[in-house]
Amino acid sequence: EILLQAYGIGKGHEVIVPAASWISTSEAVSARGATPVFVDVEEDYFNINPALIEAAITANTKAIIPVHLYGHPADMPAIMAIAKKYNLIVIEDCAQSHASAIHEKLAGTFGHAASFSFYPGKNLGAYGDAGCMATSDDAIAEKVRMIANHGQKGKHNHIMEGRNSRLDGLQAAILSAKLPYLHQWTNARIALAAQYNTSITNTALGLPKTKQKYKHVFHLYVIRSNKRDALKDELNALGIETAIHYPCALPFLSCYADRNFTAGSFPVAEAWAKKVLSIPMYAELTTTQIEYIASALNNLPA
Repeated sequence: EILLQAYGIGKGHEVIVPAASWISTSEAVSARGATPVFVDVEEDYFNINPALIEAAITANTKAIIPVHLYGHPADMPAIMAIAKKYNLIVIEDCAQSHASAIHEKLAGTFGHAASFSFYPGKNLGAYGDAGCMATSDDAIAEKVRMIANHGQKGKHNHIMEGRNSRLDGLQAAILSAKLPYLHQWTNARIALAAQYNTSITNTALGLPKTKQKYKHVFHLYVIRSNKRDALKDELNALGIETAIHYPCALPFLSCYADRNFTAGSFPVAEAWAKKVLSIPMYAELTTTQIEYIASALNNLPA
């Protein structure tokens, strides 16, 4: 939201966002008085589908916010080409994609700016809510710093109205201590995902895919099942905790009911919401635990 404000995006403007994500993506747009314009996602990767973006662009479109969902980067080369063609700002949502990359170029370095979440459950997490913004544009960086600190350019010198969005010292200290371990933890997640991919042999399940030369950092390991809810209950009975990220495509959340979206408007995102199931994924998982979870999945109806 701060980045959108820094770029002057507000009432009367439109911002393109994926139809599959956590609400914070579209919520930030609405909070600025702008309109989130939803675009369906890719079948195998659940990130915004670049092939559908141009059809959603109007004279009011000012920006695109691609989300690198679950830790797999969106197709940034294609998105940036579209943005250049239409002179649009690109703000990458990197909340779930710390250290992910495309052809060794890090997510968060393709667009004009990026936002990162350090919520405790993220690949790099604080002990409370925290986050940061990144940009190579010095003027935008200065605006962001001011907006996040009550619009101050210096003590008691308020250039604009801002807000209190400062990172407190305790969270900064925790993140500084954890940051050196990020690549170690990321490599562990990638190795664990590879073990899942090998060990889960139930062909009724859809397993995560990774595009060639893309680095998926597996913030979440998300499988797909046509019997998702029953499978979730069965796994829970075996002591295997799962979660659903996310149970509803964004356009069909109650808060967007006034937009009158019709079923079938976002077919991939709608199907995704009915099938996805996140199984345990964190750097400290053991081989024994992976084998137990995989065995359960291989022997349950999916």
